[in-house]
Amino acid sequence: MTATTDAVPTVTDATFAAEVLAGELPVLVDFTASWCPPCRMIAPVLEEIAVEEAHRLRIVQLDVDTNPATQAAYGVMSMPTLLLFRNGEPVKVMVGARPKRRLLQELADVL
Repeated sequence: MTATTDAVPTVTDATFAAEVLAGELPVLVDFTASWCPPCRMIAPVLEEIAVEEAHRLRIVQLDVDTNPATQAAYGVMSMPTLLLFRNGEPVKVMVGARPKRRLLQELADVL
């Protein structure tokens, strides 16, 4: 799996509801896997955004290989999938790695 940092903590099937659905800030969940090259490409981008936007966005990652229930619950089939939650509801889905500027543009309307 990609290295977890303080900026982008890992959530699990067991902690997903408390960490994501009950979050006060919007939460961007990075559905990732250790065997996924695009996941490794986007990880540093997500870390930068997590630090820069910490006042208005929380970013977490979930390893799909060890947390199949959450992956199945949201129909995640491709890695990386970025799913943005606000008030416990998924409000935006983005599939695949992308550069930081594009990701920030895609998030602008929901932040």
